[in-house]
Amino acid sequence: MSPEIHRPDPPYMQVVKHIRAEIESGTLKDGDRIDSVRAITTKWGISLATATKAVGALKAEGLVRSEPGIGTVVSLGDSAASAKDRVVRSIGGKIYPANERAEIQVAELTEAPDEIAEALSIPKGSRVIRRRRITFRDDVPSSASTSWFKGELAETSPLLLVAERLPQGTPKYIEETSSLTAVSGKDQVRADIAGDEDSEALRIPLGSPVLRKQNWVYEAGGEVIEFGQSVSIARRWSTYNYEISR
Repeated sequence: MSPEIHRPDPPYMQVVKHIRAEIESGTLKDGDRIDSVRAITTKWGISLATATKAVGALKAEGLVRSEPGIGTVVSLGDSAASAKDRVVRSIGGKIYPANERAEIQVAELTEAPDEIAEALSIPKGSRVIRRRRITFRDDVPSSASTSWFKGELAETSPLLLVAERLPQGTPKYIEETSSLTAVSGKDQVRADIAGDEDSEALRIPLGSPVLRKQNWVYEAGGEVIEFGQSVSIARRWSTYNYEISR
């Protein structure tokens, strides 16, 4: 069945969302060719200018690139997943695209550093769960991240202390094993340079440019479920989509 245009999103954005969803779900994989501008024009019943604008928006997000002699292809290597992506994919039952995998390096119960206690809104010195992972894209390290949780989750969600990847992802696992359901989040991003730990984890020279992130995942009452810190290699786009209320 052919896709149809619906309001209120402008037509080009509906095309963007449709193709983006196919990429995020793995239907379109890294290197796959997307429809040409003319094919999009015919399939969606829109103008050539609108189809061109949609493909341009996907290129601006780093999701696709032009490949001479082939056309426009998916380019996951130029984009980096946000914390929102990881949480949303987890709730939906899919964590990583086909060319990505994660290795859990640390899963432990430890004393919260002051900044972590503040981020989780708990007293200094409280016990917390620390899970550190390296994410590989095409077997090359692309990011290193650490998730922090309140120590009491060790009782309800003990697999958080096992240094193995949770197939359904930590947000979904916590939802399944406790009364905490993620309903909102906040991300912060800044440019930085690689320190010793970043250099070793990502196999990049000390002082290399990196993108550093931190994020909070909240339940309905405003309690912090997870605080995350991550660093990813430079030259990748991080994309954040949002609605504007009036």
